[in-house]
Amino acid sequence: MLQKIRNRKGFTLIELLIVVAIIGILAAVAIPQFSSYRIKGFNSAATSDMRNFKTILESVYADRQGYPGNL
Repeated sequence: MLQKIRNRKGFTLIELLIVVAIIGILAAVAIPQFSSYRIKGFNSAATSDMRNFKTILESVYADRQGYPGNL
């Protein structure tokens, strides 16, 4: 009878708890890193948009000898 119990396949409760704890620790480390990468991405996109806007304004100035609000 005891031999049948030991031959059963599967995970024990302790093994599952350890895996869940490891996943929790990894998530606790990864989530702040992901947030900082998102913020850096938004800042880069905003900088790029401002450069494009500057280029457009310079193009309008070169074509019309003035900025759009002054015409």
